[in-house]
Amino acid sequence: MIALDKRELKGLLKSAVAEVLEERRDLLRDAIRESFEDIALTRAIQTGEKTALVSRKKILQKLERRA
Repeated sequence: MIALDKRELKGLLKSAVAEVLEERRDLLRDAIRESFEDIALTRAIQTGEKTALVSRKKILQKLERRA
């Protein structure tokens, strides 16, 4: 059995994470992109909760005008 102290384990974990981030930058990029999308969606929902309701008919009319 191999015994590691807390410092050794922490060092190994840091090295492993750094290696993964260097070799798979796409993982970090995707995680950051998803975080920004989640933040934007949250802000849009919060803004929508503060605005007046609009009928479905009015929304469809505006969409038809732009088409």
